[in-house]
Amino acid sequence: HLGLSPSSHALDLAASSLARLSAKVLTLLTKIADAVLKSLRKRKRACWAGGNSSTSLSRDTRAAEIHARIAPQPSSRRRRVAGASIMAKLVLALALAPAAAFAPTAAPRTTTQLHARQPIIAGNWKLNPSSIQEADGLAKGVASLLGDETCASSSAADCTEVVVFPPFPFISSVVDDLAGVGVGVGAQSIFHTAESGAYTGAVSASMVTSLGCQYVLCGHSERRTVFKDDDEAINKKVLKVIEDGMRPVLCIGETEEEYDAGLCADVCKLQLAKDLAGVSAAAMKDVVIAYEPVWAIGTGKVCPCDVAQTVHKTIRDYLAELYDRSTADAVRIQYGGSVTPESVDELMAQPDIDGCLVGGASLVAEKFARICNFVRK
Repeated sequence: HLGLSPSSHALDLAASSLARLSAKVLTLLTKIADAVLKSLRKRKRACWAGGNSSTSLSRDTRAAEIHARIAPQPSSRRRRVAGASIMAKLVLALALAPAAAFAPTAAPRTTTQLHARQPIIAGNWKLNPSSIQEADGLAKGVASLLGDETCASSSAADCTEVVVFPPFPFISSVVDDLAGVGVGVGAQSIFHTAESGAYTGAVSASMVTSLGCQYVLCGHSERRTVFKDDDEAINKKVLKVIEDGMRPVLCIGETEEEYDAGLCADVCKLQLAKDLAGVSAAAMKDVVIAYEPVWAIGTGKVCPCDVAQTVHKTIRDYLAELYDRSTADAVRIQYGGSVTPESVDELMAQPDIDGCLVGGASLVAEKFARICNFVRK
C-alpha cells in the first residue's frame, strides 16, 4: 500500500505527469514498482500468518492477483520475468490513477452506429422449458407477438434480427414452429473435437446444422464455469462453427471481482485475443460478440447503460487493433445481463450496443416480444 488516496488532487497531478515521462524515467518507475510488489508480497504473507488476510490486503494486491490469474500461463523464465514487469506496471498504474479512472465514463447518445448495423436480439433458453409442449408454446407465442420491426438476417439495418437458442431436444420442433416468420434458431453449444465417434453425450456442429441451426453460442459464462470450457476450447468451437457455415455468438465478460478491481477491459481483451485466434477479418462478418458481465447474469443486478456502452466501445476499439477499423465497425456487439422490457430501450439507444442476449425474460413470450420490438430512439 502506498499510503495515498487515489482521489486526492496530488494523485491526479501524478497521473497526468506520468503520461509525459520519458522512457528513462519509466524504467526507474518500473524498478520502484518491483520494490512495491516485493513489499506487498511480504505484507501479504504477514497477513496470512496473522489469519486476517481478507481485510489487510490492499486493492493493488487483489488487482495484481486477478491479473496474474487471467494472464496466459508462461512457458519460460523469460516470459515469467516479462509477466512480472507487466504486473509491476499494473500495480503502479492502479496506485497513481485518479479516482475517475476507476469509474467508466458516459458516452454521448446517438443512433448513428445502430442504423449502420442490423440489430440482433437473441433469447437463450438455457435448461428450459421442461417439455416439448412448453417449448412449442413458447416459440409460437413469440412468433405471434413480433411486430413488423423484426425480420430475418439481412443487410438491412431498419429491422431487427431475432434468434432463439432452445435446448438440443427441442431444436427441430422449434425450427418448424418458427418457419416462415423470420426468426432464426441456434444451438447453445457444440462438440468441437470431432463430427462422430465414441463421444457419449456429445452433439456435433454438423448435427445442429442439419436441424436448421444458424447460430451457436460459444463461451457463455455458464459453459466456462460449470462445464469448464477454457479459451482454447472456445476458440476451437468458434472456428468449427464458422467452418460448418454457421455464425458464432462469442460471449465474453468479467466477474464482479474483476470489475471491482478495474480489470474489465483487460479481461475482455484477453478473451477476445484468445477466442478469436485464427479467425480472419473476412470471417468476422459472421461473428457476433456478446458482452455479458458475469455479475449481472441472472442476478437481477443491473449494469448501467452508460457503463455497458463504455465497455462495448472498448471491445470495438480492440477489434480494430486485432483487425482493422472497418471490420470492427461492422461487427455486431450484443449486451447480456438481466435484460428486461424496462431496460431494453435505453440499452439499444447506445451507439455501440447492437442487440441483446436475453436469458430469463426470453422464457416469457410477452416479455421477449417486447424486447424484440424495442422502441428506437
